[in-house]
Amino acid sequence: MIPTPAIEHPAETELFAEALTCDVVLPARFDPALRPLQPQAAEALLLGLAVAEDVRSEDKDDHRNELPQTVQRMEAKLDLLVGLLGRLARQREGALPLRPLRWSHRGLRLDLDAPVEVANGTEGVAMIEPAGWLGDYIELPASVLASIPGGTGTHHLWLRFGHLAPGLSEALERHLFRMHRKQIAEARQAALNAAGG
Repeated sequence: MIPTPAIEHPAETELFAEALTCDVVLPARFDPALRPLQPQAAEALLLGLAVAEDVRSEDKDDHRNELPQTVQRMEAKLDLLVGLLGRLARQREGALPLRPLRWSHRGLRLDLDAPVEVANGTEGVAMIEPAGWLGDYIELPASVLASIPGGTGTHHLWLRFGHLAPGLSEALERHLFRMHRKQIAEARQAALNAAGG
């Protein structure tokens, strides 16, 4: 799990209390300009990512050694190609900056490295790469809930998601559940490694 600072703020409670929450470092940004969104594109991206990640985890857990070597090599090459495409996409102008964030189905907190001048209630678009290797991002309607300076030169920006279509809302919750489950598995593995070493 990614360590995040403990922050006492009503926005933290509103967005994350009693909600499945993920603390991650991902490319993300808030655009305060209102513009048309395509929720179907975000839903399709999350659903495609779910299929890809479920197949990858099944292969690693159960069947990877049963595959012929040529298929394993092809899979490895595809993984490298997807990683390369993701890096190239991040290098393009306007790529989303990598930053720590806390994320739930209600909204997110971006931990920025510089202050932002946005008033509470400002509406806009939250852009998030749901997987660091993907190189593509989802756009979600969001409004500024709060913004305060952090203790170490950071700035915290809380965003509440606007209305999401049922399909997109469900895809987002499933994605967060998979991320949370993966973080728990990684924490357990790290604890086992520390105890064994």
